[in-house]
Amino acid sequence: MTPPVLTFDNVTLAYQRHPALHHLSGKLQEGSLTAVAGPNGAGKSTLLKAIIGEVPVSEGRIVHGAHARDIGYLPQIAEINRRFPITVLDTVLMGGWKATGAFGRVGREMLSLARAALEDVGLAGFDYRLIGSLSVGQLQRVLFARLILQDMPVILLDEPFNAIDARTIAVLVEIIAGWHREGRTVLAVLHDMDLIRRHFPETLLLARRPIAWGQTCQALSPDNLAHAMALAEAWDENSEPCRKVS
Repeated sequence: MTPPVLTFDNVTLAYQRHPALHHLSGKLQEGSLTAVAGPNGAGKSTLLKAIIGEVPVSEGRIVHGAHARDIGYLPQIAEINRRFPITVLDTVLMGGWKATGAFGRVGREMLSLARAALEDVGLAGFDYRLIGSLSVGQLQRVLFARLILQDMPVILLDEPFNAIDARTIAVLVEIIAGWHREGRTVLAVLHDMDLIRRHFPETLLLARRPIAWGQTCQALSPDNLAHAMALAEAWDENSEPCRKVS
């Protein structure tokens, strides 16, 4: 059996000194397509940041498999500085750093691949527009094009459909489905339960601790969702981080 892409061994995370996620254990298998769901503040985005090393692990450990350095990460679109004067094409070309190096020359082949990625997301001809002139949906398409150019086997998506139009969501869902068909591993933080049920076969349901992890139809059962909501309503923002269980 292929080793897991990620193993979570009793992982506890704290974000800005507040407890964020407690005692997560489980494995993310290669080629899986998994949604991370849960109420606001459940620890979903913090988990993705911990995987890429932006948030330290307070207790336990995250074990990376063979693709430890081959992770493509899409942050929340609110974290993108749209005032920075950079073109659409240059933004996409940032995804080619692994092939060119941080200061390497961009050749014709890389330019061709970047333009093909823009065509894949429906933005052919947008090369020299500044990202600040784009709608939220157009910018998210640009960021997906950058991921296409990165060509990573593991892809983390933090709320990829937040505040974008239905047409763009349909385009991006098809791109994600294509990655899944290619055998890539995709882990996506999502809020739309109906969309998760339609397109994501596996779900990790969080409420600052794991509620369920498995087939989506079972993980998002009414009882599990009610339990997650009850825990969300009982959160104490001033609570101390819990201790590791043996």
